[in-house]
Amino acid sequence: MIKRLLIANRGEIAVRIIRTCKEMGIETVAVYSTADKDSLHLRLADKAVCIGPPPSAKSYLMMNNLIMAAVYTGCEAIHPGVGFLSENVGFARLVRDKGLMFIGPEVETLERLGDKVLARSAAVRFGLPITPGTEEAVDNPEDAKKAAVELGFPVIIKAATGGGGKGMRIVNSEDELVSKFYIARAEAESNFADGRVFIERYLENPRHVELQLLADGNGKVAILGERDCTVQKNHQKLIEESPSPGVSPDMRRRMMEGAFFLFRDLRYRGAGTIEFLVAGDAFYFMEVNARVQVEHPVSECISGTDIIREQILACTEGRMDLDPQSISLNGWAMECRINAYSPGMITRLEIPGGPGVRFDSFLYQGYTVPPHYDSMVAKLIVHGPNRTQVLARMDRALGELIIEGIKTNQNQQRRIINDPVFHSGNFGTAWGNSW
Repeated sequence: MIKRLLIANRGEIAVRIIRTCKEMGIETVAVYSTADKDSLHLRLADKAVCIGPPPSAKSYLMMNNLIMAAVYTGCEAIHPGVGFLSENVGFARLVRDKGLMFIGPEVETLERLGDKVLARSAAVRFGLPITPGTEEAVDNPEDAKKAAVELGFPVIIKAATGGGGKGMRIVNSEDELVSKFYIARAEAESNFADGRVFIERYLENPRHVELQLLADGNGKVAILGERDCTVQKNHQKLIEESPSPGVSPDMRRRMMEGAFFLFRDLRYRGAGTIEFLVAGDAFYFMEVNARVQVEHPVSECISGTDIIREQILACTEGRMDLDPQSISLNGWAMECRINAYSPGMITRLEIPGGPGVRFDSFLYQGYTVPPHYDSMVAKLIVHGPNRTQVLARMDRALGELIIEGIKTNQNQQRRIINDPVFHSGNFGTAWGNSW
């Protein structure tokens, strides 16, 4: 077992990783920008190192600063968390080259999966259907136009690397294609230092479903069911639940079968997610997120698994405590992301409780939320025997939650879960995006 680990991240995910490390007997080193000098993860970690000023580009994305902090404090491994450098091949390689362990897949695996064009090809080999699209990146607007006409409008232009809705543009007609091609390519270059894009047929109102997997890097693969992430705004997820109301037992079996063989062939290591679009009885592979996801607590609730623990064991010892043959998925779970509309001091914080309620956050009363980072400040997760009881429990928990001093989307989340369409379970991303 490693003795000390550096967390190359901030906020809620840093707090989450620290808590598991404490239970595993692993010391933690937190890093922080000057804007995060009062953040909760610094209080919980064993050591803390300042790595730069507020802008992410000068702190949390400074690879050399992170490596120096790890070496200086005697760390054996680095956990990248979510976002920032969590899927950055260059960072993973640098960590490895400095003799440290990277809590994530092998560099070669990241390279294969980080390129969505290559990942689509790999998925096809194991029977996972893909949305019709270009087999390779498209280099110029003329080729993009030719591909779009063959596929039929609407199409979507996507960055070959990265995620989070960046480098992505929906094109409804040939007249829009050239300008949106250049916009998507420029955005991809700006955000991911890779301007390559490819084109897919655009599904106008699908469900967004993903499988949660864990693997030990030696061929052992565990699947912790699926999550439904259909309720999104501008490609940013708002609500996640498991299981999905839109996935039949037969579809689930086919998804899991292809996912298992893909991860086994890759000799995948750690936590990962395969994302799909679902339209009626059909499903289509989108991409692999080669890291832990923000919404991992949903899968933890229904499986009784500490995903962070298994991820650390897989990436440092090549093993998992989890037995794939004994996984039992129980009940229903749901997560609402609490996003801040503005920075400011938390003047009052009352956290909901009761059976099946979990609150993951870095907030505390008197803390000032800085303006420099992602807007998500908390995750409210509930678990129960079925969807009806989970909806009632989430409504009750959102009603108990009090966050004063900043504006959040808490009331919006409560309106969504009480909407008859959401209750029906019969909706797609078009409905979700209307919020």
